[in-house]
Amino acid sequence: MGDDELGREILARLDGLGVNRRLVAVDADHPTGTVSVELDEHGKPDFTIHTGVAWDFIPDVPGLEELAARTDAVCFGSLAQRSEVSQATIRRFLEAAGNGCLRVFDINLRQHYFDAEIIAASLGHADVLKLNDDELPVVADLLSLPADEGPFLDAVLRQYDLTLVALTKGANGSVLRSRDGTSAVPGTRVNVADTVGAGDSFTGAVVMGLLAGWELDAIHRRANDVAAYVCTQSGATPDLPEHLVRF
Repeated sequence: MGDDELGREILARLDGLGVNRRLVAVDADHPTGTVSVELDEHGKPDFTIHTGVAWDFIPDVPGLEELAARTDAVCFGSLAQRSEVSQATIRRFLEAAGNGCLRVFDINLRQHYFDAEIIAASLGHADVLKLNDDELPVVADLLSLPADEGPFLDAVLRQYDLTLVALTKGANGSVLRSRDGTSAVPGTRVNVADTVGAGDSFTGAVVMGLLAGWELDAIHRRANDVAAYVCTQSGATPDLPEHLVRF
């Protein structure tokens, strides 16, 4: 975080949620990151992500590797690796994580902040890949994989030795493909306030289901229900009903 009003607001939010922020770094030289979001008539967001901000300079602070060694799950993306400083810290964390840690690569192709090397290297560290149907053809092209959904899921699962690939398709539902089978869920019709946070909430529910040892279909139904609920609320982090947070 930057040492500024936005950074302090975020830290206060973490405190309010009871999140341990001992290893959250405060950068006195760069501002807290901001993103400009514009919604189209369907509530779909378009992001402008500003550069030269604190999360472009994530430091490898003391205690980070010890945290990695006892982490149950880590979620990481491609966007945060647009700078060499943050990329190095993220990869050191992934390498320090224990063998039992679930590594989830929630890819986020934004503007021009990605390339084949970042994606391939990240997949090499990952157990789970999460992407959406807009990202699939881009990733397929960069990695020379099949562009059709089924062959792509099979190829990326096999080539990068993943345990699961999660594909979200907006109103058309989602697919979870594991080494043992496939779970497909159709889209849920809801009154959309906005879709900001829907993908992240889907990923979070998948992670919780995997850690709880749920069957693939049960994980998928819960993830779909959580994402659908988030779409009915304004903002990315609404409070969830009790039945959606019980694992």
